Amino acid sequence: MAKTAQKKTKRKVAPGKVAEKVGTSLADAVLARRTQAERRRAKAIAKVKLAPGMSVRSAGIVVAEGDSWFDYPFNDILKGLEDDHGYDVESVAQRGHRVEDMAYSEGQLDDFARRIEKVMRNGTAPKAILVSGGGNDIAGPELAVMINHAMSNIAGLNNEVVAGIIDTRLSNAYITILSAITRVCEVKVGSVVRIVLHGYDYPVPDGRGVLGGAWKLPGPWLEPSFRMKGYGDMQVRIALMKALIDRFNAMLLGLTRRPGFGHVKFVDLRRTLSTASDYKKWWGNELHPTESGFTAVTKKIAAAIP
Repeated sequence: MAKTAQKKTKRKVAPGKVAEKVGTSLADAVLARRTQAERRRAKAIAKVKLAPGMSVRSAGIVVAEGDSWFDYPFNDILKGLEDDHGYDVESVAQRGHRVEDMAYSEGQLDDFARRIEKVMRNGTAPKAILVSGGGNDIAGPELAVMINHAMSNIAGLNNEVVAGIIDTRLSNAYITILSAITRVCEVKVGSVVRIVLHGYDYPVPDGRGVLGGAWKLPGPWLEPSFRMKGYGDMQVRIALMKALIDRFNAMLLGLTRRPGFGHVKFVDLRRTLSTASDYKKWWGNELHPTESGFTAVTKKIAAAIP
């Protein structure tokens, strides 16, 4: 007699149960990371100097406006300030923001004022206002405009264009931002609050975007302009970016010397990250640091907060 094969029936798992397991797994991973971060934060807060008998759960509150150095996946300056230095951060920063967006876009200053009001409702004035911006204004297509072709008799930076973009356009936008922030704090906080702004370190135009540019993620931002203008040598590219970044940092430093801007503090981040053979340890792509890189620059910014 032939044996009749018995069909095995698979138990169906309800789709909702699978989704629950995925959610729980994701949460457990996040909680594990946050446990480690909370331990680092506790160590940072323990170092805060207080009067006898006082206790503290935060190193203070800072309010931030800026670009992707303040708003980047997994690691950025603001996350480092919270997890490694014990600050509480209120932010209106958004990756991709240009300085002119921050200065002139409708609603941007409203959002900042709203954050200040939120902080003041809790009865604690912000220790500092953090500002990050400019990278998106000189990277991308704008970069090609600032570089003369390598084969021309005026190869290198186009000084007239660089002056127009950095020393006029960006300088005026920054003056607008800093003046507006100062005024909002005078009214909402009742006093002048220190503003901490930072420049950028020297990048390596190697053509790397976010995660290497995979899945149509952003980048590269620098290499296409150099290639279009005939610059293939990496050291020449780095030298040109160094000159451009120096010009940008000089503009920011100059702002702190303007009358009425004595409360503005400039943090020089140059030579914090490497452009040598080990640069990939510090630069995750052409514009953004790695976790180690963000840790290094955040330490310098934290030191500038009163």
